Amino acid sequence: MEENYIAVEISGMKKKHLEILLEDMRDDIKLVLEGQQVLRNEMGRMEERLSAKIDLNTDKIDILIEKIDHNTARIDAVGVDLKTHRADTEIHHGVYRVQELQKD
Repeated sequence: MEENYIAVEISGMKKKHLEILLEDMRDDIKLVLEGQQVLRNEMGRMEERLSAKIDLNTDKIDILIEKIDHNTARIDAVGVDLKTHRADTEIHHGVYRVQELQKD
């Protein structure tokens, strides 16, 4: 009978020890989950900040593209004017003379 009592007592001690271990594990798991939630929240805020920066840069790029297109049109217009001026100058051969610059 004493053996049964000792076995029950050891079994009770094992059960109590197991309960303590499980409680510690439960606390550790809660800490890990809380840490994961903090990381998810921070990643969400980071995504919002990066999205705002990307949107701002996209707007700036669109403005630069418009400026480039406008300047390209202006350069093309100058080219047309220059071509017209040159043709006009060549018509007046005796009065004006157009020569290409020679590269040294």
